Amino acid sequence: MEIIKLRDEFIKLGQALKAANLVEDGVEAKYVIQDGEVLVNGEPDTRRGRKLYDGDVISYHGEEVKIVK
Repeated sequence: MEIIKLRDEFIKLGQALKAANLVEDGVEAKYVIQDGEVLVNGEPDTRRGRKLYDGDVISYHGEEVKIVK
């Protein structure tokens, strides 16, 4: 499981996917999120601007990333 350390209070879902190198760019992030391929805490989320906080876990194509403060 990869870790993303927060610099601010939260990170947006699209930014987190890019930071974890799970997608190439924001356009790809937009499409995989809209298509329901990304899970946030085990549930599909189609909002690219979804705010992720300390303890949230995102999953995409078998990779998991945990958000920590």
